[in-house]
Amino acid sequence: MEEPSVLDYVKNLLKDWRQIPKLLRQTKGSAEDAFPTTPQMPQQTLPTEQGEGLITQERYKHYPLASLLALSLAIFAQIALEPPNPNKNMGLTLYTLAALAFFAALWRDEFIFKPIPETQPSGSEFHVYPPALLGAIGIGGLAFLAFGGGDFNSLNLILWLIALLLFVRAFYPLKLLRLEWFSQFNHFLKKSKWQVSFTRWNILLVIVILLILYFRFYQLDKIPPEMVSDHAEKLLDVADILNGKWHIFFPRNTGREAFQMFVTAAVVKIFHTGLSFLSLKLGTAIAGLITFPYIYLLGKEIGNRRVGLFAMLLAGTSYWLNVITRIALRFSLYPLFVAPTLYYLIKGLRNPNPKDFILSGLFLGLGLHGYSPFRIVPFLVLVAVGLAFVHRSQSTSRRAILIGLIILILVSSMVFLPLFRYALQHPDQFNYRALTRLSDLEKPLDRPAWQIFFENLWKAMIMFFWKNGEVWVVSIPGRPALSVTPAAILFLSALFILVRYARQHNWIDLFLFLSIPILMLPSILSLAFPDENPILNRTSGAIIPIFLLIGIGLDEILSICEKHFTATTAKRIGWLVVLILISAAIFQDHDLIFHQYQEEYARSAWNTSEMGKIIHEFATTIGGPDNAWVVAYPYWVDTRLVGINAGYPLKDYAIWPEQIPQTIEIPGPKLFLGKPEDQQGLKVLHYLYPNGSLQNHHSAFEGKDFWIYFVPPQPNQP
Repeated sequence: MEEPSVLDYVKNLLKDWRQIPKLLRQTKGSAEDAFPTTPQMPQQTLPTEQGEGLITQERYKHYPLASLLALSLAIFAQIALEPPNPNKNMGLTLYTLAALAFFAALWRDEFIFKPIPETQPSGSEFHVYPPALLGAIGIGGLAFLAFGGGDFNSLNLILWLIALLLFVRAFYPLKLLRLEWFSQFNHFLKKSKWQVSFTRWNILLVIVILLILYFRFYQLDKIPPEMVSDHAEKLLDVADILNGKWHIFFPRNTGREAFQMFVTAAVVKIFHTGLSFLSLKLGTAIAGLITFPYIYLLGKEIGNRRVGLFAMLLAGTSYWLNVITRIALRFSLYPLFVAPTLYYLIKGLRNPNPKDFILSGLFLGLGLHGYSPFRIVPFLVLVAVGLAFVHRSQSTSRRAILIGLIILILVSSMVFLPLFRYALQHPDQFNYRALTRLSDLEKPLDRPAWQIFFENLWKAMIMFFWKNGEVWVVSIPGRPALSVTPAAILFLSALFILVRYARQHNWIDLFLFLSIPILMLPSILSLAFPDENPILNRTSGAIIPIFLLIGIGLDEILSICEKHFTATTAKRIGWLVVLILISAAIFQDHDLIFHQYQEEYARSAWNTSEMGKIIHEFATTIGGPDNAWVVAYPYWVDTRLVGINAGYPLKDYAIWPEQIPQTIEIPGPKLFLGKPEDQQGLKVLHYLYPNGSLQNHHSAFEGKDFWIYFVPPQPNQP
């Protein structure tokens, strides 16, 4: 028999209009409830339009037409919003129809609404070991005083580490110090035979890991191709560390936390890559790998391993996360620390135990040493605790949650201690960057703060589907933050978890939804500079809940197919649909990262690498590193980057036209680089060095040419 059309379905609903109010009142009605039957007629039949037979209600229910229609409409809606010619009205219309189809699928009982899996009580109890707690407070106080100089040193690091270990011991036994792990590892090595088994799931995990590594490291040295001024500031900070200045907070360029600087210094020492763009890239790329196992574990914790796998794969291959990682600034540290903080927090709140609260506190404290927007995460932790507390009915569970929160606060405060001391001593430097965006400290607000806030909130919440901002350094200006299929699935998944929360009242569903705008607040609160919102780096903490929602959506697609199709074809059809959706996302994200972003970035950034290469060739052949200069010109290249690319990272090659006469006394050949518009600099050079030769260097990108003025040795000079 033929499948009835949508028109047949609508006609059947309307044939008895008196049933419509009853149907509208059914919030959890199934397809059987929507088509009342009598004992004499156990299965109501639906006529086809052609009159070629009858389709039983049971057969009709097996086809998830509405949910597949919702998915298709959402995908076409997002395609309509794609650059270069986005159609806002068409996209909005199709997304509205997708929402209507979603609720039609809900009414038809096509969704599964699998509850979040229950946790098994661990049996852990909260105990306090008073001697360790008192010791932690005392030694922590000494460490606080020792951090007063603003730098890490042997004394304050030892005191800090001891205090932290004592704080952990106060609430949980330090099994690590018992070396149980070492004896187990030693026992494993002594086995005569090692058995390794591979399952299909393990093979799938390996494939996903290889894909993520490919996206993370492929052409890392070339994409993006050029540095910007922030990279020069970071490398100067790294140079300070390598020279023994272990600052807790680096005040250069409005101030930066120290975590990335120490990671990059370690990369320089281990890989011998020097003070270079590649060292910065390797640091963020390698450190950011920690994010992915925690995304996977979060997916398993709130759903199942399929949710974790889908979330990890699409996050690891996404344009959003890869771009903010490859730019090699502190941006990827935001999602890096959000993932483990939330994983251990959610585990601890679901099954209260001291271990998970301690680990959540450790990562929370470390995250505060990473990237300034992470400062919003303590507020997110309080939201999670509040939701879990309100949704618990037993007083013992609520008491355990509050005790766990206290432990988390104590541990995270101890990890944050060095930076806390610095913030008390230098509040202006510590808060300057945030206050310039939030208040009128640097620039007056152009309209009421509340109005800017809600405008920013709206722009941020639609950035996944519409525009992710105009900052070419960390994005492709004017395009959505997500590729087509993840954006479409995110839209439907957001509706799904809201409905699931309304039905099951599990606080995690509500928390996932609320965590997205909270983690985007560092961008939304850019009230003085609203043009900087949205921006992918300050919103990047939201990557974690967003891709978890996408993972939930893909898992639901599989579950729908398993429910509504026959057992022999269910997995094949479901996995085929999911594979098509994931493949489309991966191919589009690959193009966005390795072609569109690369080309946009190269067109926008100044070509300091070309200048550095020319100076390096000159300095290592006929000249020297001190006989080359870049004639400074307003709003042109950062001449510090020229020195870094030339292999002399601590040398600034800038020279102003009025300073050129000072080079006459320098012996040997000389090399000057300048902007084509700088006729004053050329005039000075022609006057001082009439025997010099001028050559134009043509760049591959329009507007990036520069001239080269070579001065041979003077007759009376060597």
